[in-house]
Amino acid sequence: MGKGGINLNPITSLYYVAPCCLVFLFVPWVFVEYPVLRETSSFRFDFLVFGTNSLCAFALNLAVFLLVGKTSALTMNVAGVVKDWILIAFSWSVIKDAVTPINLFGYGIAFLGVAYYNHSKLQALKAKEAQKKSAAEKGDEEAGSLLMAEREASEKKDEEN
Repeated sequence: MGKGGINLNPITSLYYVAPCCLVFLFVPWVFVEYPVLRETSSFRFDFLVFGTNSLCAFALNLAVFLLVGKTSALTMNVAGVVKDWILIAFSWSVIKDAVTPINLFGYGIAFLGVAYYNHSKLQALKAKEAQKKSAAEKGDEEAGSLLMAEREASEKKDEEN
């Protein structure tokens, strides 16, 4: 995409993706859901509700593109798992939805996966920081040895004069 002159920042991505989403969602809605909706209810189009919903969907898409752009698609998936846990905890505690042992086993496996992912990311960050620190120290040592050599050369020159 970069070779074609297209810079895919989050707003540009939405510019290209949103019309496709509109077509692929609107066409089935007109032929499948809208006729049933007209027959079974007193449906009327509410611009305020539609506009608010559209604004929320735009904000969600923008947040997803920003998150994936700043981190990675894997981070987005891990965040999705955490979101699912929150929804499950809410449904269990507030709505009193049943949680079976097999559900708990699956949640435990997902938890271990997220913990391993976070541990791996933390180790990679620590290794990167250590590498930067050692490179900076090496640069400081080289600069220090150059300064010492210059100082010795100037002292030798002063002694000769």
